[in-house]
Amino acid sequence: MESLLKEMTSPEEQALFPEPAYTCRQQSSYDRASVSPDAPEWFANNDGFGTVRTDTIDGRVEKVLFDQAGPGAITRIWLTTLDKRGTMRFYFNGSKEPGWTIDGYDLMQCNVPGMGKGLLQPHTSYEPGGKGGNTLFLPIPYSHHCKVTFEEAPGVEPTPKYYQFNYREYPEGAIVENFSADAVRRVAPLIAATNIALLSHPTLPKTDDIWEIERSASLSPGESLSLTLPEGENAVYKLRFHVEAPEDAYAYSSLMRQLILSATFDGTETVWVPLGDFSGGGMGAPAVESWYLTSDGKGTIESYWVMPYRKNADISITNISGTTCTIAVDATIASLKWNNCRSLYFHASWRQERGIYIHNRPEEADRCVEWNFADLTGRGIYKGDLLSLYNHAPLWYGEGDEKIWVDDDTFPSHFGTGTEDYYNSSWAPVVPFHTPFGGAPRADNDSSHGYNAFFRTRNLDAIPFSNRLRFDIEMLGWEPGTADYSTTVYWYGDLSAKASGTSGADEALTPLPRYNE
Repeated sequence: MESLLKEMTSPEEQALFPEPAYTCRQQSSYDRASVSPDAPEWFANNDGFGTVRTDTIDGRVEKVLFDQAGPGAITRIWLTTLDKRGTMRFYFNGSKEPGWTIDGYDLMQCNVPGMGKGLLQPHTSYEPGGKGGNTLFLPIPYSHHCKVTFEEAPGVEPTPKYYQFNYREYPEGAIVENFSADAVRRVAPLIAATNIALLSHPTLPKTDDIWEIERSASLSPGESLSLTLPEGENAVYKLRFHVEAPEDAYAYSSLMRQLILSATFDGTETVWVPLGDFSGGGMGAPAVESWYLTSDGKGTIESYWVMPYRKNADISITNISGTTCTIAVDATIASLKWNNCRSLYFHASWRQERGIYIHNRPEEADRCVEWNFADLTGRGIYKGDLLSLYNHAPLWYGEGDEKIWVDDDTFPSHFGTGTEDYYNSSWAPVVPFHTPFGGAPRADNDSSHGYNAFFRTRNLDAIPFSNRLRFDIEMLGWEPGTADYSTTVYWYGDLSAKASGTSGADEALTPLPRYNE
């Protein structure tokens, strides 16, 4: 548990291909009628009743939510329901006695010392005795096997139980300790310290080889502000941008979409993203508060993504808008030894499509569509994404499940239960919220019509890939209509790794919808 907790707050570890290598997968309550893209139920949406099976243990009927052979580690548990009454049990290494018991379908009752909102987050819909759920990021390692079950309380009518378990599969022979009460007591101070650290930002390295480079300029249309970084084996640890923002909200939104952040490491451009989208806020560049990214919603943005390079690097901001603006860029760089086997480059890619059809009848699979978030090739680690959109439909747009295909998957190794569930929330919330691992920076209307944004970064639940990662999402809503989707994807990869289907300046120059269009 110590090594996993320390990994959570190590900026350098985030930019390394894992060692020992692991596979990240997900088990969820997705509708088991979905068996193949070619089958008619591929968009089935009864997501609250999918389970592995039902076991009877000492006369108790327990629904199996998670069942995996080890060595491995659960890295994220998301769940929600309408009625929490019952008992959740964790069994390790085939034992008939649970190693951990939680009262109710409620991780807020986990009784782990040192926990707080860095590691355990109630959803905005959470009610202690009723509806709503929560997300747990405390790592739960196991050496040979782990099973998680839920038993309904006596006399309680079963209600849908939605869940997602992200987990790591380590190679055979990897030595992993079992989660236990003794282990939790041993690492309690580290759990508390990790929780506190996650409520702040990654720390700068303690070294004398550290530089801070500042530049500012008034950029006319078409002009760029560039920073050439110190040569050698180094890494960007922090980037700070300050734009003198127009007072008019629409002018500010347009400018932040048309200031383009690009970064070139060792001769290859790996970052091209509108600045407002890179911030984690998306269209309108609203306020963001997370572990990796913050923004005040007024033109000041801070990034804590570690960006290593071997020889040289350049960071640029280009003004492709039709107006002059003043911008300042501050980069903090420190020496960081390059690991030839494990070190990766930071990538950020952006794409947008307008007028995507949202259907409200999943049984009509021939009319349903999946939209591609990202298609990455090469070797890398998927670290998170922003979904920024304008919903032209009158009501909720996010019934669709994410489907993530990794390397040689014949079925998605990540099959979700709804858009807001993927983003660590539940029950179609239309309310801004912020957590260390993302949130909802923008939600303009209670109906979800208009502008919305969801943002998620991955820590221990990051997804390594050796050849390819494809991320699709179902376009399902409560009423038919259309939406304009844009996604920013944050990832690490080799210099030769690529993102396909990205958008460029023409799409960034497309006028944003006026409010309530």
